[in-house]
Order: sequence, then structure tokens, then C-alpha cells
Amino acid sequence: MLENLQGIIERFEEIDRQLAEVGDDYTTAIKLSKERAELETIVTKARSYQQTLDKIEETQALLETEDEEMRSLVQLELEALKEQRENLEASLKSMLVPKDPRDQRNVIMEIRAGTGGDEAGLFAADLYRMYSRYAERMNWKTEILSMHETGIGGVKEVSFMIKGDGAYSRLKYESGVHRVQRVPETESQGRIHTSTITVAVLAEVDDVEIDIPDSDIQIDVYKSAGAGGQSVQKNSTAVRITHLPTGMVVACQDERSQLQNKLRAMSILKARLYEVEERKKQEEEAATRRSQVGSGERSEKIRTYNFPQSRVTDHRVNISSFNLNGVLDGDIDEFIDELTLVDEAEKLALVEA
Repeated sequence: MLENLQGIIERFEEIDRQLAEVGDDYTTAIKLSKERAELETIVTKARSYQQTLDKIEETQALLETEDEEMRSLVQLELEALKEQRENLEASLKSMLVPKDPRDQRNVIMEIRAGTGGDEAGLFAADLYRMYSRYAERMNWKTEILSMHETGIGGVKEVSFMIKGDGAYSRLKYESGVHRVQRVPETESQGRIHTSTITVAVLAEVDDVEIDIPDSDIQIDVYKSAGAGGQSVQKNSTAVRITHLPTGMVVACQDERSQLQNKLRAMSILKARLYEVEERKKQEEEAATRRSQVGSGERSEKIRTYNFPQSRVTDHRVNISSFNLNGVLDGDIDEFIDELTLVDEAEKLALVEA
């Protein structure tokens, strides 16, 4: 741990030197200042920890005195210092757990109907409402970026922004496949139908973090379409952006102007590309780590909503809630809290190893 702390202190001091020499390069200054702010608390505590270790060493030397009363006082001081050392160690280990730099960011959520036809679209709409209600509970703001409805109250896919401090830290575990088991209203035989919906959670990206050359994108404009495909705009305001190197496509049509739709589509594209790069980096840095909370891949089934039994089960931490209506009304903290605890415990174990 001391080696890790020393490396952090050296990086902190290096940032101070770089800030003194950065001049008018405001982009670099912002990045360095942000990194410095993130390290300052742990550096302060690390220095305090080192000072405590030095005091323990000095105090232990005083135990060699022949004065019995003095030795008794020194022993009391030593015990107090050791307790302080233990408290600082526990705190520092927690702080050394790798933090996701995206945790405090706004998120872009994408919900898509998977297998199950119309029933999947209906449950995709239910999940959109669930996350919207959760955002209300957290006093966050929700903003639709793009929505394609089925015409019967469901959605084929919906992209929306949730703005609020720590939004990504709470919602990042929602990425994956959500499965629903219920009897559709159209099912006359009363048979339980299974459908799947994919959820992707992307952190909003600053412009300085990812640059997309104009030569890498193709922008097409067209008239917006409503449910059923009918044209709802006389002018071509809808925008579709194709990222040529990856083939990734983002379309937005819900804003009234072409510029607004373009800005929204670009923000989604940047978030997706940033997510791809982050995932590659994490896999390279922790190739042997297999988190109990799951990888977050869209192909991974993470949760099942069973209507006949009013049960919601999260398969990553093996916990169930029998308050299905409450969960669909945004009461999902029970799952998020448990997923967060498991994730942090595993990361802490790696730090201590």
C-alpha cells in the first residue's frame, strides 16, 4: 500500500509542477486541475499516515528509557498512535479502491425491445417509466433524446438523458438484458409469455475527452416519422449519423430543428464510442477479473420481472423483491445498493491482495 500511496503523492506533485508551466493551454489546465482535485483528499490523508508511521517509530525508541513512569506514558501514546494508524489504513484502503472517473456524470440510457414482439415493446415502455420515476425520486432531470413508438403504447427503442450528480454511479449496473415473464393482454389462453429488453447505460462525454474527425462520420437528413412510419415533418429535420470506422449509427428526430437533432445524435455517438474505449481499457487492465455484478454486456441476462409471482430477481447478486409494482414505480435502490456493495468489496479485496 505504501508504494501505491507514494506513487499517488508523486503524481500529485508532478501535477502541481505541470500546472505551474501550463501557460495559456486551458484545456490541459482543466484536465490537470480536475485530476488534482480528485487526488487531493487521498494525498492529504497519505501524508498524515506517513507522519503517523514516523511518530510511531520515534515513540518506540523512547520505550528504552529506564524511567518506569515515562515508559508508561510512552506506551499510552504508542497505543493511541497505533489506533490512529489502523483508522488511517482502513480509510486509505477504501480510498485506493479504483474509482470510475465517470461516476459523477450524467447518463444516456438506451432501452430497446428485444425478443417478444409487441409485448417486448410494451415492457420497454414500462422500463422507461421505471427509470424516469427513479430519476424523480433522486431529484434528477430526464430528457428524451430519441423515441420510436410501436403505436400500441410500447416503444421499439428510446434514448434519454438523465441529469444529476452521481447518476452514472447509481445507474451503471442497469446495463444488460432485462427479462419479463407475464401473461400479455392479447393472450386468450392465459399463457405466460417471456420477453427480453436490452438496456445500455452510457456516461455523458465532454467534448475535450473524445474527438471525432469530420472525415469519420457521414450525416444524412430526412423527414421525421411518427408511429407507423408516417411523415410528421414537412422539412428534413431528422438526422442520422454513421461513424464510418465502426459502422455505428445514431439517429435523432424528436427535436424541431436539424441542428438540435444533430447535437443530440453527436452526444450519443460520443458516449457510445467512449464506452467502447473504456471497456477495452478495463479488459486490458483487469483481464483476470470477473466481477460478481456481471460485465454489463447487453447479451447478459441481469434481471427477471415475474408478474405472476410479483417477483423481481437480480441474477448477479441473487436477491429478489416481491414488490414488483414498487420496483416498476422506481423503487430499485435495493438492487443498486447491493450491487454497489458487492462491486466495492471485490475491488477492496484486490487492493488488499
